[in-house]
Amino acid sequence: MRLFACTGDVGLRSFPAVVAFLLTAALPVPLGAQPAGAGRVVRAVRLVEPLTLDGRLDEPIYGTVPPAGDFVQQEPLEGAATTEPTDVWVFFDDENLYVAARCHHSRMDRLVATELRRDSNLMSQNDSISVVLDTFLDRRNGFYFQTTPNGGIRDQAIIEESGNSDWNTVWEVRVSRSGAGWAMEMAIPFKSLRYAGSGAQTWGINVRRVIKWKNEMSYLAAVPAAWGPPAIWKLERAATLVGVEAPEQSINLEVKPYAVASLTTDRGAVRPYANDPAGDVGLDFKYGLTRGLIFDATINTDFAQIEEDVQQVNLTRFSLFFPEKRDFFLEGQGIFYFGNPPAPAGTLTPGDVPVVFFSRRIGLSQGQAVPVRAGGRLTGKVGRASIGLVNIQTGDKPEAGAVSTNFTAARAKLDILRRSSIGAIVTRRAPSGAGTATNLAFGGDVSLLLNDEVTVQGSWARTSTPGRSGGQDSYRATFGYDTDRYGLTAEHLNVGAAFNPEIGYVQRTDFARTTADARFSPRVRRSDVVRQLSFEGGFDVITGVADARIQNRRGRGEFGVDFENSDTFALRHTREYERLPRDFAIAPGVAVPAGGYSYETTRLSYQLGQQRLVSGTFAATVGSLYGGTRREISYNGRVAPTSLFAVEPRLSVNWVDLPFGSFRVTQLTSRIIVSPTPRLLVSSLIQYNAGAASLSASVRLHWEYRSGSDFYAVYSDGRDTSATGFPQLVNRTLAVKLTRLVRF
Repeated sequence: MRLFACTGDVGLRSFPAVVAFLLTAALPVPLGAQPAGAGRVVRAVRLVEPLTLDGRLDEPIYGTVPPAGDFVQQEPLEGAATTEPTDVWVFFDDENLYVAARCHHSRMDRLVATELRRDSNLMSQNDSISVVLDTFLDRRNGFYFQTTPNGGIRDQAIIEESGNSDWNTVWEVRVSRSGAGWAMEMAIPFKSLRYAGSGAQTWGINVRRVIKWKNEMSYLAAVPAAWGPPAIWKLERAATLVGVEAPEQSINLEVKPYAVASLTTDRGAVRPYANDPAGDVGLDFKYGLTRGLIFDATINTDFAQIEEDVQQVNLTRFSLFFPEKRDFFLEGQGIFYFGNPPAPAGTLTPGDVPVVFFSRRIGLSQGQAVPVRAGGRLTGKVGRASIGLVNIQTGDKPEAGAVSTNFTAARAKLDILRRSSIGAIVTRRAPSGAGTATNLAFGGDVSLLLNDEVTVQGSWARTSTPGRSGGQDSYRATFGYDTDRYGLTAEHLNVGAAFNPEIGYVQRTDFARTTADARFSPRVRRSDVVRQLSFEGGFDVITGVADARIQNRRGRGEFGVDFENSDTFALRHTREYERLPRDFAIAPGVAVPAGGYSYETTRLSYQLGQQRLVSGTFAATVGSLYGGTRREISYNGRVAPTSLFAVEPRLSVNWVDLPFGSFRVTQLTSRIIVSPTPRLLVSSLIQYNAGAASLSASVRLHWEYRSGSDFYAVYSDGRDTSATGFPQLVNRTLAVKLTRLVRF
């Protein structure tokens, strides 16, 4: 067989009933459809001799098979050839898909590689190579693999053009360096991928390279600058990968048992206890019903390895949103996003927008963990349909006010047109205690991507809660026009007074919000310092649904500068009116009376690029608040002398002087990171909150001793600083956990 590769311009009431309905609704996907921009072709080559995975690229095949190259800039000069050549090869054998790259680099002394934590999003601020594979060729879902010159590991599932960085799978990568650049080799088992079936494959592929010291980003298949860094998830412009021959389907079963032991002290409990020992075992397993449809189950789930939440400053009357961190709920969560969801991986608050399904409401109550007895989840792709189905049973925990409860969520999305979709969702919360009632939520949504610039989205949802009637609906409509130079968004959101998704997140109810924003972002072509300017302005008005009185009114303007060295500057001014329907306690001993308040704030921030020893964002805010004044200084950053060690301090100090009282809110968080290898991490988190008189600390060791198998050791300590002398212990936990992945 002749080895050859080329590139060129060539393209509910019952669980089973819900499953049956979703599968029946699925339609076959037309693999022959080739959207505009998917013209480049890459051919994979079968290996006839084993490949030594060492990152050196010294096997004979690299000399006989021509690489794919000619990368095209996205930044700073859209459409121009890359300034540092990149060569890419794709190989395969009966077990693995291999992607290799040689990254030429004219200034190795300026190579940036300061992040070694697995799955850290800061890897994209290093020199890096990212590979995306659209294994169903639907141009909207796929898999993402990223590495850096020091062998960093990051993987994601791409769901509807959004990345879930908490998806992990089994794969390996090796890197090497030379005076002329660096190189990498990835080995991705076919068992780690999902695709339509065995035999000859036609997939989508794109490769992104980041050259940090030049702040340059280039792609194998060109993408618009307007799409920004998330362009790597937008698979419509990806090249077409041909030649791959996938193996026959195996049992496709993964079993992951665990054992955990802990020692706990809690002096703040109703019945205080000290050094209470506990131990347990459990099991997770994953079974591929097809190459695209996966069933997961968990028995006696334990989350001892989870890191505590980072504290947030809250000067509003609304509850805070904390992201999900538990692995079982994170994997596949993007399928359950409804309407316009939270940020990818749930890292940012959705604000006023309700979240119909928020997994953090499962297994947590009043800030305490509730036992998860068992659960199952079905997720994946069948034809043009993406489906998700989850059922979880939790146990009793009286001290947390929790009774045994069953949680169910079902989600279906059908691909239409080029990059559009329609979908539906149903959730059900059924507690078993006396006097409790079942809560239902259901709705439909549509997302229309009319072209590369214009997006129209809409969603409607309703809840059913015994004892509540009227105002149980929520709906939202958005319009977006987005190019590199101009942007325009408009939105209307309505949330009824009785809208109550009990497996969701709702910050406020009984309001209607209308929002509009406009942006002008010219590029500065004749400057070696400034890359792009940004002028933004907008307003939003929030009224009550029943009385139509204004609850909030806000106007804002912002000026920003993107520098060539990757630093950014922003100046933002906001004027706001807020009507408080009732008194609320903004701080201990300080209550803001009900009434109308007008205030304004000005915020100035400067962000240093990660190629610096000290990076992060410095910010200062001044303005008025509830008839008084507010000043804030903050720093959220990183000090990284090497990729093996880093400190991430976070400081926020607010001085608030109101007619009703004055106070200061100080929060100090410091994360210390030691990462000898990409699969070994020791991190500590120290948090001090002066207002709450609390000091907490935790140390977490995570060792992935073999791909997919983990050892954790976690120590956490919470203390009260209100008394004089050394802070008094409130609670303390020491836990160790061992998992082992077995694949069939």
